[in-house]
Amino acid sequence: MRVCEIFGSLQGEGRHQGRPTTFVRLAGCNLRCRWCDTPGAQDPRHGEEASVDVVLDQVWRMRRRHVCITGGEPLLQVEEVAEMCRRLHRMDYTVEIETNGTVDFRPVQPFASVCMDVKCPSSGEKSDIALLQHIRPSDSVKFVVGDARDLEYAEQVITRCPVRGEIFVSPVYGSDERGIAAWVLESGLPVRFQIQLHKHLEMR
Repeated sequence: MRVCEIFGSLQGEGRHQGRPTTFVRLAGCNLRCRWCDTPGAQDPRHGEEASVDVVLDQVWRMRRRHVCITGGEPLLQVEEVAEMCRRLHRMDYTVEIETNGTVDFRPVQPFASVCMDVKCPSSGEKSDIALLQHIRPSDSVKFVVGDARDLEYAEQVITRCPVRGEIFVSPVYGSDERGIAAWVLESGLPVRFQIQLHKHLEMR
C-alpha cells in the first residue's frame, strides 16, 4: 500500500477525540476539498510503498492500542486496508477508518469503526449519501461546516437520512465557531458540536 506517514498524536475529532492514537495516513484521494488540511496526501504518488507487515510492525512499535487509518481516502486501497484492519482486530487493537463517504466501507466494518465525513457545499465536493444507510451505532458521521449553506445542507441530510451512529458538527477552522454552536443548540437535531482539537493544539 502507499503510505504517507505513520505517527502518534491525540485523536482530534470524532468518537475518540482526545485519545492517544497511532495514525496511518495513506496516499491518494478522489476528492479535492477546498479546506483539506492534508493536501499532500491527495497525490497517490506521495509517500512510500509498504506491505501490511511493515505497517503493522511500525504500529506495534508506537505502543498505542488505538489506530486510526486515514488519508487521503484510505478506502481507495480497500483490499490492503481490510487486511490490516482484520489483523489489528485479531490483535485486540481498536481501529477506526476516516473516509470521505464516496467508497463503500462495508468490507472493513467487521474489523473497524467508520467515521464518514459528509462533504458540505463549502468543500466543493459531494459524498455518496446512500452510504449513510450502512452506518452502525458503533460508527459515526461528521459534517465539517463553514457557513449557513453548509448548516442548511447538514440539516437536510440529517432529516432525510436517519443515521444510527453518532453525528458530529465541526466548524471549519477559522469559521464562526460560536455561531455554529448556537445553531446546534437551536436546531434540535441529534448532533454533537465538536471543535477539531488537532487544529487548535497542533500536536504530533
